[in-house]
Amino acid sequence: MDTKNIIADLNKGEKLTDTNYDIWHKKLTFLLNEQELYEHLTTTMIRPPEGNTTQHRPDLEEFESWSKKDHYARFTLLSCIHDDLIGANEHCPTAKEIWDQLRFDFGGTSVARIRSLVLKFEMYKKEPKNSMTEHLRIMSAMIRDLKNVEIGLSNEQQVQAVI
Repeated sequence: MDTKNIIADLNKGEKLTDTNYDIWHKKLTFLLNEQELYEHLTTTMIRPPEGNTTQHRPDLEEFESWSKKDHYARFTLLSCIHDDLIGANEHCPTAKEIWDQLRFDFGGTSVARIRSLVLKFEMYKKEPKNSMTEHLRIMSAMIRDLKNVEIGLSNEQQVQAVI
């Protein structure tokens, strides 16, 4: 499957919001790894200085190749976040900077984020329109998010919440 089809499929699905960073992060890690773009989330490259040495041409070609792939990685990231978040991140010149900014904004385990996850879990009620399968999927995702920030729930607490 080519990148355009994968991104089109992702755009139909759930994009990054302020509540789904953990699963979004995993999906994008798998996608960019599959597309051989993951290195652009962890490294940057600086354009070589102008020159006419024998090494300049290969260095410039390597940078241009890296830059093109970084553009694809950056496009993929921006395509997979909610529209209202694009403006806050499109100024980042590299995929790594976008990735790092999103982790800073949504991936932290700040007191506010932990409280938000706990409150969401405690206040959640099954919607009448949701099937039991959907209800359990939502509950499971919330429990996973809490575990990711090292908030453990006893089996009893989990059962009580599902009921």
